[in-house]
Amino acid sequence: MTGLAIGVSTLMTYQLAAPILRPLAKTAINGGILAYQGAAGVFEGIGDLVAEAAAEVGQDTPPVSEAAPRNTGERRHLEVGLERK
Repeated sequence: MTGLAIGVSTLMTYQLAAPILRPLAKTAINGGILAYQGAAGVFEGIGDLVAEAAAEVGQDTPPVSEAAPRNTGERRHLEVGLERK
């Protein structure tokens, strides 16, 4: 009997709250979409700045992917005095 009462009250509450909650949910989703678009614009602007700076520096500086150390699979010892055997 208690389960039936909870189910009926949930359905009644949903019917009353749906007209209020739907516009709130749509507003939240729209806000999220606008925030995403704004963040994408900021990152695009940063990419443009990086490209301009790279063009000003010239060809002497390798791209970031070439300047980054590569994983050769070998272990390197940073401590002084250790030799690789």
